[in-house]
Amino acid sequence: MAKIITVANQKGGVGKTTTAINLSASLAAAEKKVLLIDIDPQSNSSSGINIGGTTSSVYDVLIGMEDASKVIVATSMPFLDIIPANIDLVGAEIEMVDFENREKLLKKQIDPLRDRYDFIIIDSPPSLGLLTLNALTASDSVLIPVQCEYFALEGLAQLLNTINIVKQHFNQDLSIEGVLLTMYDVRLNLSQQVAEEVKKFFGDKVFKTIIHRNVKLSEAPSHGKPVLYYDALSTGAKNYIALASELLGRN
Repeated sequence: MAKIITVANQKGGVGKTTTAINLSASLAAAEKKVLLIDIDPQSNSSSGINIGGTTSSVYDVLIGMEDASKVIVATSMPFLDIIPANIDLVGAEIEMVDFENREKLLKKQIDPLRDRYDFIIIDSPPSLGLLTLNALTASDSVLIPVQCEYFALEGLAQLLNTINIVKQHFNQDLSIEGVLLTMYDVRLNLSQQVAEEVKKFFGDKVFKTIIHRNVKLSEAPSHGKPVLYYDALSTGAKNYIALASELLGRN
């Protein structure tokens, strides 16, 4: 029975898609069956593992044109599948507005897939619109990446408020899986200060694993590979393997 985790933060550039791709790949490397769902119109999770130009996507699933099981694409990595996104998703939120139970369209489609996987990871868009709402309603928990830079906590109160609204109205079992510190630079006092601030705010919800700023991590998507397959000895690969291990320990 899969645990469904949405990677969410409406602030852009915090390492959300990087985390969705590399956590999924690291869990798959541990021989866990993983389904990555790209529900971001930018479709960076799809291109980041070299899946692009597919005719069917998560858009077709949301508007009811395709069954989710028929849109799943096997990746080149054992144990890792994806439901990709493409440019069609850009107008999905407008189309979905008039649908009945529009917040539960994704949940209805992916609940039947739970028995096929150990983890379902959802990469949500950098906004708190209907797509993110669908992801949160369909999920068991939320993983929140927070970058170790200025204004790190900016907007987090709004995200936490959205999570509470989802719990009240659509998904009472939704919990915070954890807060992940990303883009940590050991050379900067700022990174240490932000890390301390986030730990004060979230306490034991903060993962012990920290994702350090790493060139290989930035380069990997342009090669259509998770960092584990681009450079397995890089700091980025080691960080995400550690995160997967910590997540498995928690679950």
